[in-house]
Amino acid sequence: MNTMKKDGCNVKKNYAALLLAVMLLLGGCAPDRWGGEAAQSAPVSLEEIPSYAGSPYVQINGNVPFFSQEEKERTDAFEIYSDLDALGRCGTAYANVCPALQPTEERGRIGQIRPSGWHTVKYNGYVEGNYLYNRCHLIAYQLTGENANEKNLITGTRYMNCDGQLPFEERVADHIEATGNHVLYRVTPLYEGEDLVASGVLMEAFSVEDHGALQFCVFCYNVQPGIVIDYATGDSRLADDGGADASQGYVLNLNTKKFHRPDCRSVAEIAQSNRLDRNCTREELLALGYEPCGNCRP
Repeated sequence: MNTMKKDGCNVKKNYAALLLAVMLLLGGCAPDRWGGEAAQSAPVSLEEIPSYAGSPYVQINGNVPFFSQEEKERTDAFEIYSDLDALGRCGTAYANVCPALQPTEERGRIGQIRPSGWHTVKYNGYVEGNYLYNRCHLIAYQLTGENANEKNLITGTRYMNCDGQLPFEERVADHIEATGNHVLYRVTPLYEGEDLVASGVLMEAFSVEDHGALQFCVFCYNVQPGIVIDYATGDSRLADDGGADASQGYVLNLNTKKFHRPDCRSVAEIAQSNRLDRNCTREELLALGYEPCGNCRP
């Protein structure tokens, strides 16, 4: 897969952005539809999104993206990122991904970017990798090669990044690698009021030349099981115990995807690199794809 932008690619991208602006003006659309604060709008609102129910994402609009027919016929390579709004929040990121936009070098550092609501906070044993937040690319680096672009990075949970967004990003990358075609791709963070942390992201994709052989429209929840997040500020805390669905201590085997009681005899056989101690409910682990150990039957 390509990892360094081809010669002339930046020129093509700038030309595409200019062309899109002209087309929008001539068509009577708002010139900042994909730039500036107007790009905060989305084809759906948070009120239309089902509440989180244990799955990292949910299909929206019957899994059909909201692109117009005109958009679905575009075969020019472009990528457009919204300006940060007055609160420093990212808006829509929009691209027609193809091999010409993909990178040919390893991703660089992004730690210098502090997206809205960012906190460096660890929950050892509760979050895979320990850190609650990742700097989540709206459009993945493997798709357009955008690295430390503050217009493309939001404060997202490890859960949203790895369990929500990543599988769909890989589907797009695999389709482009297999076909060499264009995939229209749009990611829109949705915020509640003036919250600094997005409640989640709407991800849309449509493969152009094969008329939607690959397409999806999903909302990925910016949540972390077992952690309570204050989306207004990005502050967080462990979820309170108590009640029938109270969190318990489990030991996860990241390799076998099984979970155990801490006193299970199988725990001693788990390599430290594959072990994760976590306080959560049994239902949360099942929703993440883990299976109960057959010995201790947690």
